[in-house]
Amino acid sequence: MPGRLLRLLRHLVILLTAFLMATAAHADGFAPPAGPVLLTVTGNLGRSNQGAAAAFDEALFAGLPQKRVETSTPWTDGTKVFEGVLLADLLDFLGVKARGRFRAVALNEYEIDTPLPEAIEHGALLATRMDGKPMTRRDKGPIWIVYPRDANPRIQDERHDARWVWQLARIEIE
Repeated sequence: MPGRLLRLLRHLVILLTAFLMATAAHADGFAPPAGPVLLTVTGNLGRSNQGAAAAFDEALFAGLPQKRVETSTPWTDGTKVFEGVLLADLLDFLGVKARGRFRAVALNEYEIDTPLPEAIEHGALLATRMDGKPMTRRDKGPIWIVYPRDANPRIQDERHDARWVWQLARIEIE
């Protein structure tokens, strides 16, 4: 009986160790996407769900804190209401420090580098809705980086307009 008890105890320790290792491996992660990936974030992330990257489908992205920005744009008529996730909230969720730069890459491979602190300071929004409707690829979606342009004259210029990446597919944190 003592040998059998010892073997049972050894198996319990092995199972407990495996469970703890699996739990630790996912402690800094989050659920993988169940649907088509809208956005992939790479770089020095504190949380990920696809290896070293963070991939978001529509449901995962909608589960992040949602904000609204009302502003005009150089590409639309009149003032529009945009809804989505602040870049700052996405970075907080992923455990990213707001230093350095990030590269925003569109589906058509358009890309631009932007200082992270500046984008956060100016309230960059990863918009998925415009005037209450989901944005499609035909209408600059599914994700468009939008800035509250009307509220800040300092960002009403061509240099900042180039940072409004539509059809955003990837964010690479440097």
